[in-house]
Amino acid sequence: MKILLVEDHADIAGVIFDYFEILGHTMDHALTGSQGLSLSCEQHYDIIILDVMLPKMDGMTVCKKLREAGIDTPVLMLTAMGENDDIVSGFDHGADDYLVKPFDLKVLEARVNALHRRQSGDVSAKRLTFDELSLDLSSYTASRRGCQFVLNPSMFTLLRLLMSRAPKVVTKEELSTALWGDDEPEGNVLRSHVYQLRNLIDKPFEFGYIRTVPKVGYQMVKSGGDAA
Repeated sequence: MKILLVEDHADIAGVIFDYFEILGHTMDHALTGSQGLSLSCEQHYDIIILDVMLPKMDGMTVCKKLREAGIDTPVLMLTAMGENDDIVSGFDHGADDYLVKPFDLKVLEARVNALHRRQSGDVSAKRLTFDELSLDLSSYTASRRGCQFVLNPSMFTLLRLLMSRAPKVVTKEELSTALWGDDEPEGNVLRSHVYQLRNLIDKPFEFGYIRTVPKVGYQMVKSGGDAA
């Protein structure tokens, strides 16, 4: 499995990271909520282990933004807050499981394995489709009319969010958050990424799926709407 651990306490993170790495899993670690959100949007993970109390952006907010971005990677929340209202809030924000600190590492391992089995059995969760366009969530590839395209992480993040929300409009702010968290670069970088994505999946065909909504954002359309 490829697992993302979002935990700001170095001692706790080190123990969890080493435990799963010894078991043979590929591990990434984020220290803040915004960093965890960015990594989750840029890369494919089988499981996200997410602490609730994080700097810059708490775990509840991270989980909510992931679900709003169409990312359905299983999320296991870790927290010292074990009241029923806290647990319910975690599930309401999109968590798949909730483990209260302190916990035994074998229990954490069992919970992670259970979430992975559940996700592995859901084939539909690994692919998004929109009209003739298909996006493979595990290989960073898209296909349209028999043509296959390899996406870089930025294009993959944009397309996944647009397809998961189609035909609704996705605002520029939502796309920027999915790409960079709170660290949005200066300049019109978002438009440049959208332009690259259009050149790849739209330009070779008679009409484009990605439509600009002036001053708001972008959306996916099934007919030849103007794309500026």
